[in-house]
Amino acid sequence: MSFRTSAPFPSLILDDVRGAQKILSGVARTTAMEGSRHLSELVGAPVQFKCENLQRTGSFKLRGAYVRIAGLTPEERAGGVVAASAGNHAQGVALASSLLGVRSTVFMPVGAPLPKVAATREYGAEVRLHGQVVDETLAAAQEYAERAGAVFIHPFDHPDIIAGQGTVGLEILEQCPEVRTIVVGIGGGGLAAGIAVAVKALRPDVKIIGVQAAGAAAYPPSLAAGHPVALEAVPQTMADGIKVGRPGDVPFRLIQELVDEVRTVTEDELSSALLLCLERAKLVVEPAGASPVAALLSDPKSFRGPVVAVLSGGNVDPLLMQRILRHGLAAAGRYLSLRVRIVDRPGALAALLATLSGSDANVLDISHVRTEPRLGLTEAEVELHLETKGPEHCEEVAAVLRGAGHLIVE
Repeated sequence: MSFRTSAPFPSLILDDVRGAQKILSGVARTTAMEGSRHLSELVGAPVQFKCENLQRTGSFKLRGAYVRIAGLTPEERAGGVVAASAGNHAQGVALASSLLGVRSTVFMPVGAPLPKVAATREYGAEVRLHGQVVDETLAAAQEYAERAGAVFIHPFDHPDIIAGQGTVGLEILEQCPEVRTIVVGIGGGGLAAGIAVAVKALRPDVKIIGVQAAGAAAYPPSLAAGHPVALEAVPQTMADGIKVGRPGDVPFRLIQELVDEVRTVTEDELSSALLLCLERAKLVVEPAGASPVAALLSDPKSFRGPVVAVLSGGNVDPLLMQRILRHGLAAAGRYLSLRVRIVDRPGALAALLATLSGSDANVLDISHVRTEPRLGLTEAEVELHLETKGPEHCEEVAAVLRGAGHLIVE
């Protein structure tokens, strides 16, 4: 399928999204909508999660990939398809290709999470690792597609991809007809553009807010300029699913026209959001998928409810999850790491631990360093990792240590 450009905008595009929904019948799941009591209390209105992290392959990407590949001619299918992705689009293309009997080659960044690489191979794709960021990987994949005579399946910059992702918006309106705000993460922009196309055509009163990681936020300067602008620096964020240095041309036009606002969130806010999803909602969500939750946590009273936050993916490397959770706990004041300078003599370490025992902090890990060039002849340094009960408790622990005469090294 493809857009019929002769029809008026945007009702034509709505027809394409509805067509994509028919193509995806029996292929993509209608994912669950789960309420969040904690966020509802913060916002002052109902908040629900659209759980695309529970979609087949663990993200919404199967929707667009399947619609795009299903629309290829027999001759195009015979030449195979090529894709580039940090992981979610890779898996979507791999599974869609296998379901449709098409050969697939997927380029992934060298640092792509190992579980995503393994899953892509298991879904039937040949995986090639190239580049440090998605933009470099995209260039290599496009060059290979031209050489091999294969069809390049772009992760976000194609109308059929956007139409497939837009089916998420149709489901939201069916599952939560009273919705007034939809919050969705933005990388290249395919998902936000597709949702905006579907929702604004049927419910123009619904506000759509896009969210980007502050370290990979190409849309704010692009929207200000009126055209896609590439970031000067390499995008830096834990949210690899939205780590894109330049908006797609096709989704940019739609987001510029239909999305009400684009916000940014910090790494601390992303990790806190992921922790909330895990602890409160019992949902495994990757950092990119948690970006709407991060936006809700950062300024909850600025959202008009009922709110639907799209959890776009749940594919996260367990090792990365471990680091992010520690980061989230620290941001929430529940994990404190500090270095304390003590006198290097018998009983000094025991005295430090005795002081800590009175602060009600739980010692998770401890490292006692006695031979470092930065230390004096009679000094030692102790690195402590503590479980704490919140920001106020962290301050209390530090105050107790200082009150006992211990020097905390900044």
